[in-house]
Amino acid sequence: MMWKKEMESLSPGFAQPPEAKRVYLTFDDGPDARWTPRILDILAQANVRATFFVVGRFALQQAALARRVAANGHELGNHTWSHRHPWTALSSTARKEVHDGAAAIADLIGRAPRFFRPPHGRLRRSMIEEAERGGQTLTLWNRSAVDWGPLGSARGIARRLIAAQAGDIVLMHDGGRGINRPDELVKALPEFLSNLSRRGLVPSLFPDSVRYFQDKVCNMRSTDDECRGKPNKFFLRNLFDCRGKKSL
Repeated sequence: MMWKKEMESLSPGFAQPPEAKRVYLTFDDGPDARWTPRILDILAQANVRATFFVVGRFALQQAALARRVAANGHELGNHTWSHRHPWTALSSTARKEVHDGAAAIADLIGRAPRFFRPPHGRLRRSMIEEAERGGQTLTLWNRSAVDWGPLGSARGIARRLIAAQAGDIVLMHDGGRGINRPDELVKALPEFLSNLSRRGLVPSLFPDSVRYFQDKVCNMRSTDDECRGKPNKFFLRNLFDCRGKKSL
């Protein structure tokens, strides 16, 4: 089947077996003047690097902090200009959100971002096309800390994070706006990082080749309804839906 051929053609540097023991930590919605520095300090103490999907206008407002993220060896990914929901904007506006978010990062650190994550993990063809035009790869997640809303307690976050396995992309939030709870995340994060170390799991940055689909990713056997709007079903995916047609 086509999806199996795709898997076979993936770069061995990224399509790693579980024994590779790598996990990919990501933080969304920052930078945040209060919580991003706390998380950076925790990561530094554990000698861990992660990918921060920043909102362009917040990054420009916190320019020194955004540059600190990059200077500490972390990756800056594009999380759009203003975190507007992908489904509530005109196509032209959605494209501009992606373009302006990437431009803000480039202005701050002198290079364009390599990865794009849409707000709320909601997919929109125009946004994906704009990201790919700018050389960015769509990057979602398959494990969430759920560090937001009524479920975002330190105890619950810790329970969800400890289940992380090799190959997982883990979603967390350093931005404290709205219902996000980085105040609870920072209570659970140090022990989570220690647990990863004890288990021999290595937090890593995304490599250049990212055509890696997990077993839960949409494939040729899935339906459109199974694919859309369920970011926990994704690892990374390209422009096409399960049947090879452009989606959304």
